[in-house]
Amino acid sequence: MNSVTYVDLHQQVASDIDIEIEAALARLAPASGTSAAKSAVVRLLRHQKLRHPLSVLPMLVHAIETGKPGPAAPLSAVHVLWWTSACYLDDLADGGGTTASETLSQNEALLASVISGTVLPFQIVRALPVSAETQVALTAEVATGWVVGTEGQLVDIDGDVEHATRASVVEAYRGKSGGPFSMITAMAAILADASDEKVELWREFGYLFGILWQIFNDQEDILSGRNEDLLNGTVTYLLSCALDGTPTLPAREHLLGACAAARHSEEGRAELTRLLLAPDVLDRYRADLDGFRDASHRLLDALGGDEQYTAILRHLVDHAAGMSLRPTPPAPVAASA
Repeated sequence: MNSVTYVDLHQQVASDIDIEIEAALARLAPASGTSAAKSAVVRLLRHQKLRHPLSVLPMLVHAIETGKPGPAAPLSAVHVLWWTSACYLDDLADGGGTTASETLSQNEALLASVISGTVLPFQIVRALPVSAETQVALTAEVATGWVVGTEGQLVDIDGDVEHATRASVVEAYRGKSGGPFSMITAMAAILADASDEKVELWREFGYLFGILWQIFNDQEDILSGRNEDLLNGTVTYLLSCALDGTPTLPAREHLLGACAAARHSEEGRAELTRLLLAPDVLDRYRADLDGFRDASHRLLDALGGDEQYTAILRHLVDHAAGMSLRPTPPAPVAASA
């Protein structure tokens, strides 16, 4: 079991998660079986497909606490539906999503995202065979997850690059990514009837994992060549590492100038990428990644539980904390005449 990865586990439970999503969608359809709302959400799910199968996270938490992942499949459905909504709204906030797809207009996608992220998660919780007290606690987690995640996203949108620090970016990441992950890990712990102390430890694990996963996404954005963060002027953790390493005014002004130029020109993006991938910046970045990873592992040590499933979650943490970026090769020196 120790060799099983989170992707392997997802392959084993994917059909169970799909069944829960189908059951949630069925609640939108009237007796006739047809529903414009259901149709719009289905099309949004197809358009906004998640790239990584992190829907296994609540099942892992539940299995670590109880040895059984299955009962948390409805929460995995909540995870998929919530992130489908949040990712579309994030694209919209970044200036994209004007046309969701050939079969889904922007207005349809926006309305579908409201249902996907709020109505369906609440209905899934209400359908769980748990006590009223547990339902109230789970419902509160969904509501809190939206508030914390939205707060982090708003901080990110209003990011002030001139005054950004690693601490300020971590705070934003704790909200926009950590908030949703802490929501789902806490929900899984509550469903597993974990103690209040353990629920809070799982919540903190979710925050840390969210920071790691946001940094993972930041790296993917550069490696894929999409460079959406550069185009959008997003204050990423990598950028904060570069800013913290430029104490002199000329160097800082050059970096800030490259940030501004990156939003409008290929040359500006190339120069900013060169500055971000400087060896000293990546050394700082790598050290902090290691720190977040080690803190996550310490929490898993404290939580204990089923070691078979803990091993899978440890692997996922290590995957999220992987360092994929490499220093930019130095520019060739022109030969002298």
